Amino acid sequence: MLRSISRRTALTGLAAVSAAALLSACSDSGEQANAATPKPAEPATPAATPAAPATPAQAVKVPEAQGTVDMAKLLEAGSLPDMIIGKADAPVTIVEYASMTCPHCAHFHETTLPALKTKYIDTGKARLIYREFPFDPLAEAGFMLARCSKDNYFPMVDVLFKQQQNWAGSQNPKDALLQISKLAGFTQESFEACLTDQKLLDDIRAVRARGENDFKVDSTPTFFINGKVYKGAMTIEEMSAVIDGML
Repeated sequence: MLRSISRRTALTGLAAVSAAALLSACSDSGEQANAATPKPAEPATPAATPAAPATPAQAVKVPEAQGTVDMAKLLEAGSLPDMIIGKADAPVTIVEYASMTCPHCAHFHETTLPALKTKYIDTGKARLIYREFPFDPLAEAGFMLARCSKDNYFPMVDVLFKQQQNWAGSQNPKDALLQISKLAGFTQESFEACLTDQKLLDDIRAVRARGENDFKVDSTPTFFINGKVYKGAMTIEEMSAVIDGML
């Protein structure tokens, strides 16, 4: 789906996207175009537990990493500036690749991220780098609107995730996105200007292409925690088990 619209603006692409296709967009639509329902990323796989009885602090299984990447390469600058929450000197760096139309990404941002922020990000123990990995034109449009929000990037992402069912499931997603955008301070003119910005669209697609080609991202959400790969919407307990072992 993504590859077939390579030179069309996001605004033009919105009209051609069905709501049913968007709500299944947590996996590579290019590879699974013929599948009835593309599969989202599986939850992180727990590691084998020791034979000894677990104490309350050990009750959560530590998810098993699904690979590793070169952290220095991962943190190199891309086509767009990274969007970051947290202190630069935090000992743990989490890089998340997500899609705005992925229900599992929305679930993570609504349920896990607030606790992650309170427990680790606000205390200087971890930082989160958020990167765009859109699987469809509507996800691209959502990310473009967030980028056009400038300093309000993360608040816009939060609103779009919280209202995902309202716009991603709408029969008229353009109008639904416009109404949300107006509440965030957009006008009709600035909304359309944002969604017809071909350079911005190309840059967002380049962020995705880099994740796919250099770091083998093929589903969302995908997390890189100090270079270790975890796929699926992790719970705060699972993330804590991983992060605590790195502190």
